Amino acid sequence: MKPVLTLSVLAIGCCMAVNVASAAVGCTLNDPDRDIRKIFPGATNYKTEFLTIREEGGQELLKDIESKLGAELDPVYEADDVPYAYYIVLKGKEVIGRVHGINQKGKYGGMQLILATDIEGVIAAFYYQKISSPEAKKFRASEFTDKFKGLSLFEFYLHKKADIKERAKTKVGMIKDPSEKSGVDFKATMRGVMKNLILLDEFKLEQKHYKKIAEEKDNEDIDK
Repeated sequence: MKPVLTLSVLAIGCCMAVNVASAAVGCTLNDPDRDIRKIFPGATNYKTEFLTIREEGGQELLKDIESKLGAELDPVYEADDVPYAYYIVLKGKEVIGRVHGINQKGKYGGMQLILATDIEGVIAAFYYQKISSPEAKKFRASEFTDKFKGLSLFEFYLHKKADIKERAKTKVGMIKDPSEKSGVDFKATMRGVMKNLILLDEFKLEQKHYKKIAEEKDNEDIDK
């Protein structure tokens, strides 16, 4: 499977090569050929794009992402010039999915959270490319990572807007910490997955899931 390199990849690559010392570091796949083939066995090719918050909307977009996430972005590893890699998976000429990852700060060091999503932004697979927790095996276990399959940003928004007492009943709230003493890494994982999905919604889906939850809220207000 030979990747198709887009002009944006070449441009970003050149910029990073010129300014390695100060360039922000994004999260790319260690072995995209292997990983994409494993997740999307019907894929025939893929192309890679790099996008940044700065280029796509600047400080206004950054503040919007923080508002939707409910947390500030780290000024260093989540700066607006961090390049986010999107592997656009193809079957012939048809786009059948995307693979995209982010860096997330954990208790014991940086984590790399990788999502594979279909064209609608629904999670098809989730895995840690990197995690330094002493309970890493529990986090990497399919019994935990498989719980994210089928979820989209819409479910994370539903969880966020639910009353605190009701959150345990949402699909996101039913995902429990698989560890015994690494609750910080569990919370970081949930934050990172939601952030990854927000970026996808902003960069690639024209805020589809945000508009869906906003529309639902408007309907609730009308009913009242």
